[in-house]
Amino acid sequence: MGEDKRLAAVVALAQGMAAAHGSREAWRAAAAGACRALGGSFAALSVWERELGRLRVLANVGERAEGEEEFPEDESYPVHQFPEITEFLHERWAGGGEPDAWVETAQGPAAGGRPGYVHQRVAALRRRGRGCCVVAPIVLHGRAWGELYVARPAGAPVFGRADADFATVLAAVVAAGLAQAERLEEARRLAYTDALTGLANRRAVDVKLDEAVERHRADGTVVSLVVCDLNGLKRVNDTQGHAVGDRLLERFGSVLSLCGAMLPGALAARLGGDEFCLLAVGPSADEAVKAADELCRRAAELELGDGVACGVASTEDAIGPVRSARRLFRLADAAQYRAKALRAEKPVVAGREGPDDPVMRLADTPSPQGPSERRRFRGRPG
Repeated sequence: MGEDKRLAAVVALAQGMAAAHGSREAWRAAAAGACRALGGSFAALSVWERELGRLRVLANVGERAEGEEEFPEDESYPVHQFPEITEFLHERWAGGGEPDAWVETAQGPAAGGRPGYVHQRVAALRRRGRGCCVVAPIVLHGRAWGELYVARPAGAPVFGRADADFATVLAAVVAAGLAQAERLEEARRLAYTDALTGLANRRAVDVKLDEAVERHRADGTVVSLVVCDLNGLKRVNDTQGHAVGDRLLERFGSVLSLCGAMLPGALAARLGGDEFCLLAVGPSADEAVKAADELCRRAAELELGDGVACGVASTEDAIGPVRSARRLFRLADAAQYRAKALRAEKPVVAGREGPDDPVMRLADTPSPQGPSERRRFRGRPG
């Protein structure tokens, strides 16, 4: 491959990873870009999981052999089978050098292959009908992160030293792309996470609730929303200081997370200030009420604050058609508003007090006595 083509391949690889959304797309873009750049038929990206002592395959692209999945659930190999990861590379780095890629063939070492580990890769090449491979270590944040592996079928031209050198360059481009993907993933995580409690934030609820109600409208999936207001936060802030108030928020956040675990897949979130919620998609309304009841009980036992006012609205209850996320949110908020007004020790559930349910009237009454507009849902109107 000429210099111009190799430069174009490097640029294409970098652009492919930059355009990826999420880790899986970045892994696939890395493997696919390297496979094209090196004229391979198959490529894999693997990560070294130090704590588990294994090399785990993240993505397989190209002509996959039997049993090779694009994103394998658990294709991994004991790292002791690959001393170049744990020993050879570290020896090179300790001496101030950078790890270079190397080539191996189904017949044995080639282009710098080292005896002692090659039998593992040779066996894999033969087992999967491949003739040769080039292996490029990936260095991220100054440490061995994993490897890039590109193979050609039996009978195809064997990779040479120039290919190994080019693979080293590609691995560096992949490392830069992975670092960028990590930064973007962290930025996305922070954008949907409450910094104080570590729970989801209001933005995450807006998105997930909208999606949940769309799913309910499509196939009838039960969607339940628990909205709660932590009592006594202002008193704690005024008498004991905001540091203690923050501790109350953190402790309640832990209780909310614990109770949310009673509902498989539930999203526990802090909406802002002293307002929190649980969003459950799938579990029954009674299960959501049970989790809310446990939340009230545990919140009352906290040494700080004065318990919690809790309201529940579920599409499984008699609340009428739920055509928008805004509607379900308003019902749950109205139930919480009533719970607070009654100083209720248990959750108030929308639609469970018959035809004249005060929660339903409250949700439908645009008056100063209605639910707090400071909680206005930012989803689609309805």
